[in-house]
Amino acid sequence: MPTVRLATRGSPQARTQAEAVAEELRAVAACDVELVLVETTGDRRQDVPLHVIGGQGVFVKEVQQAVLDGLADVAVHSAKDLPSLPHPGLAIAAFTRRRDAADGLIGRALSELAPGAPVATGSVRRRAQLRAARPDLHFLELRGNIATRLAKVPEDGSIVMAVAALQILGMEQRVRERLDPERFVPAVGQGCVALEVRRDDPDTTELLAGVDDAASRHAVTVERSYLAELGTGCSLPLGAHVVGGRLHAFLASGDRDGAGTFVEAVALGGDDGDHEVAAALARRAKSAVGW
Repeated sequence: MPTVRLATRGSPQARTQAEAVAEELRAVAACDVELVLVETTGDRRQDVPLHVIGGQGVFVKEVQQAVLDGLADVAVHSAKDLPSLPHPGLAIAAFTRRRDAADGLIGRALSELAPGAPVATGSVRRRAQLRAARPDLHFLELRGNIATRLAKVPEDGSIVMAVAALQILGMEQRVRERLDPERFVPAVGQGCVALEVRRDDPDTTELLAGVDDAASRHAVTVERSYLAELGTGCSLPLGAHVVGGRLHAFLASGDRDGAGTFVEAVALGGDDGDHEVAAALARRAKSAVGW
């Protein structure tokens, strides 16, 4: 019986979602599964805002390298952390079934926040979206694992987190308000887990086919087409989310002021043509905010 080694970050969220993948693999394939824990740049530099240290890629490069070096067979990522351009030596073999992609407020609901209330988030996208809705809010930086962030809910304020991050740990009851993803458009791939393998490893690729969710794959790859056309990542304020046969997109002109925001949705056909629809929407977004 083969053993499949899953490389993952060691945070509680990352480890738990990797363990969920391991359970799925054991259920659909005749294999043993073990975890290989990897520390990433994003994990080491918790004192620096994500947009300062590089945004996308800071939570994935070392996990990818473990697979390239032969220390593991599969790299397990939160799909939202993956850069828009694929690694030349790796391929995404599976996207697992997506959890709730929405953001949530922990602490007080948006309508309960007094003028000037503090809201903590390390995401420039979330700041731009919330500032567009409530320009009076006062924003604070937020980094750390889930337990650390939950311990930093401001008095009379809120923190913003992905609902899926709390779902995987059975803590979704902490969400005071789920933000409507059609208005507060989530990060590309949020709520989904992506599994990368070496391009020269067909056996592992075949094993992972059993945990690939076709609907999630289509949705996330369409969102990634929007991201790829913009040529950037989570260091700038953008989001894209496929739901109900429509692609919802967000882009802001700057990473701090939230001025010049673009929020629009387009219908999808459910086929490969959706990728060009996403790219065209990204071009329209860039034009609208003056990029």
